[in-house]
Amino acid sequence: MPITFHTADIKFSLRNKIALRRFITNQIAQSSNYQTIKLSFVFCSDEYLLSINRQFLNHDYYTDIITFPLSDSKEHLEAEIYISIDRVKENSQKFKPKNSKVKSKLNIASPADELDELHRVMFHGVLHLLGFKDKNKSNRLEMRKMEDKWINQFKN
Repeated sequence: MPITFHTADIKFSLRNKIALRRFITNQIAQSSNYQTIKLSFVFCSDEYLLSINRQFLNHDYYTDIITFPLSDSKEHLEAEIYISIDRVKENSQKFKPKNSKVKSKLNIASPADELDELHRVMFHGVLHLLGFKDKNKSNRLEMRKMEDKWINQFKN
């Protein structure tokens, strides 16, 4: 399977796996010349991702995602993408509309905005692999625009 979904240290069940695989594969095909795709999404806790952040990047802070490209090939895309479900949950609370009272769709007691946030983070990792950056304001705006575009396309 070119795109796989795993959990590390948490219980988590991703919805719409087939649709997500198809969508991400199509977005990569439309945006690049990769002949093969092998992506592993790993969903984990804050502590698990913090440990990876410390060990491999020498960063001592929580983050929502770490993307590890595993190939330098222009024909073959291979990567591991680690996502903290704790950060997704917190960020969806932090950035949700003020009057949102929708129940969770991620099985982790929070608003439905979590599902959009989860997709945003997943797409963010893929966009990094496609060459998008987020180190300055201009890059972050471009990245956010593409994330929003992909979220809206995936929903429809």
